[in-house]
Amino acid sequence: MRVVICGAGIAGLALAVRLSARGDDVVVLERAPAPREQGYMIDFFGPGYAEAERMGLLPRLHELGYRIPQASYVGEDGRVRASLGFTRFAKAINGGLISIMRPDLELALREAVRAEVRFATTITGVDNRADGVTVELSDGTSTAADLLVGADGIHSAIREMIFGEEREFLRYLGFHTAAFTFDDPEVLAEVTGGFCLTDTVDRQMGLYALRDGRVAAFTVHRTADPTLPENPTAALREAYGSMGWLVPRALAKAPSEIYYDQVAQVEVSRWSSGRVVLIGDACHAVSLLAGQGASLGLAGAGLLADELLARPTIGEALATYERRWRPVVEEKQRVARRGTRWFLPDSRARLWARRVALKLARLPIADRAVATALVGKL
Repeated sequence: MRVVICGAGIAGLALAVRLSARGDDVVVLERAPAPREQGYMIDFFGPGYAEAERMGLLPRLHELGYRIPQASYVGEDGRVRASLGFTRFAKAINGGLISIMRPDLELALREAVRAEVRFATTITGVDNRADGVTVELSDGTSTAADLLVGADGIHSAIREMIFGEEREFLRYLGFHTAAFTFDDPEVLAEVTGGFCLTDTVDRQMGLYALRDGRVAAFTVHRTADPTLPENPTAALREAYGSMGWLVPRALAKAPSEIYYDQVAQVEVSRWSSGRVVLIGDACHAVSLLAGQGASLGLAGAGLLADELLARPTIGEALATYERRWRPVVEEKQRVARRGTRWFLPDSRARLWARRVALKLARLPIADRAVATALVGKL
């Protein structure tokens, strides 16, 4: 089977690993000129962890990952106000948990893939037929395939070509997010040994040390306007400029090129049309608030690969994949929407309530209940 995958992110690479391993002819197309370096730390667990184990990736992921004992919520004065122990959290979600930078997870997948990965290449046209698909490429060439997979993220070009305009599918959740890395020995010394987040209302910055001596920053703040700023770094400094603790030092070191996007979910009424199918964030982004986008992208790709092997026709495989996977991701999306005020409190009262809940999470009886509230069904 000949498969063209648009998008060299987690879902696209995971599908390429599975399909190429069984001998399918696979090519992965990526619009970016090279693998992305900017990205944030993710807690990788759940169905994607189990799929990574099936793929034989866990040893490499543990090698690339970080051992973070706890996440600490820090006040403007630098004092810890609340914390969440990762060991107890991992136990509450039945074990497997790896803290890893998103670009490093993509690196592990690229190392495992046996397919061709072409960067700086986009799809400019699609001829979607009952018996196959032909795609026109930005380099002026075309290629025919049995299946085209849109794995090109929340702003999927394939989804727009085949299913409709982006505004039809995005559910904006009221936040903007950013991530960047920087060098600062004093900040590094302050945050080494844990994941530190500001204990603040409506906006939050997280800081953590990387093994190469850099510091990684992650931000999320409320805004009613989904429009992305022309100058993300300047917008970040304006939104967070009045905060205390280590935030001013981090903002001063923010580079001109950072990761910046709106926080949104994707809801598509159907995931396939003819010989085109969507996977990962392109069809079911849960948002960073759910904390499982990478896991669900990897596991969903694995399920699609299984169905393509098990079903007699591609059409049956695509239909079964959607029927089995849609209820899983929709439950995670509901949990994420319910948890927005927990993730980033919108008042001092809710901030206090989160502190109390995190203290309760240390108790054996309550830790599983708190974990379920955070991530959904376990």
